[in-house]
Amino acid sequence: MTRLILQDQAAGLCNLVPYRRKDFARVFTIASGKPRVGKTSVVVNLAAALAQNGQRVLLIDENPCHNNICTSLGLQSRFDLLHVIHKDKTLDQVLLRGPENITVLSAMRGIHALSKLSSPEQDWLVKSFSELTESIDIVLIDTAMAGTTHVLPLSLASEQVMIVISSSAASITGAYALIKIMSQEYAKQHFLILVNKTDSEIEALAIYQNLYKVARRYLSITLEYAGYIPSDDRLRNATQLCKPVSEIFPSSQVAVCFRYLAQNILRSSPDTSNEGIERFMQRLIMTSHLSMANFTV
Repeated sequence: MTRLILQDQAAGLCNLVPYRRKDFARVFTIASGKPRVGKTSVVVNLAAALAQNGQRVLLIDENPCHNNICTSLGLQSRFDLLHVIHKDKTLDQVLLRGPENITVLSAMRGIHALSKLSSPEQDWLVKSFSELTESIDIVLIDTAMAGTTHVLPLSLASEQVMIVISSSAASITGAYALIKIMSQEYAKQHFLILVNKTDSEIEALAIYQNLYKVARRYLSITLEYAGYIPSDDRLRNATQLCKPVSEIFPSSQVAVCFRYLAQNILRSSPDTSNEGIERFMQRLIMTSHLSMANFTV
């Protein structure tokens, strides 16, 4: 089954008004089956588009220091999730303040430690994150690359997973392999698909439809087309300047596409009811025991 959250783009952009905040934050994991599809750039620029639309965004970064979210935003991370787990720092002391309504949490070392937490440590971590409930509307998670046969717990715990693909055959086959594992081994049934680094939406839709046809034939899942991001040197230039593209080139087509993507994911249908950050952390701790034994990056 496929769902297209498409609408007239001009009409959609006329309605770029802040969404009414819900009682609970929505959690989205952004993943890919292969490297070099522009996943981190998507996370940073999607966050900026959401923030400009009135959303308060928390970015959870699972990647090592090179080419991660902090690097993309010109931030330096001295502390991370592991400092919170060890009670060396509070969560508020670890969070980095990014542009506008964006906050960043470095989490790679902490994710490694989740499966080893005692019950009191689990309770401490869940309590720490529950205090964010009133200050965060959207959580975007930039996942590290897993091995070809393993899935990381952040992907399993999230309300929704968005898979970033490009036009390369390796990207598409890698995405299909990741979706297959998550659906058959961990019962994930719904995936958002974003086509990045493409020449046009016509090409993006063709790429999406090819992936959908294969998935429909072999897997019992729902794919939802979330949008596309065109290839544009201005996006690369913005990244080199450690700024979101919408801040430097707000009228560019790539900035428009990120604003459109932000609208689309807010309209997408969640896999579960909005259970908030506290419930997300509880699921994250549980899923860490499922997959961290085979964790590879």
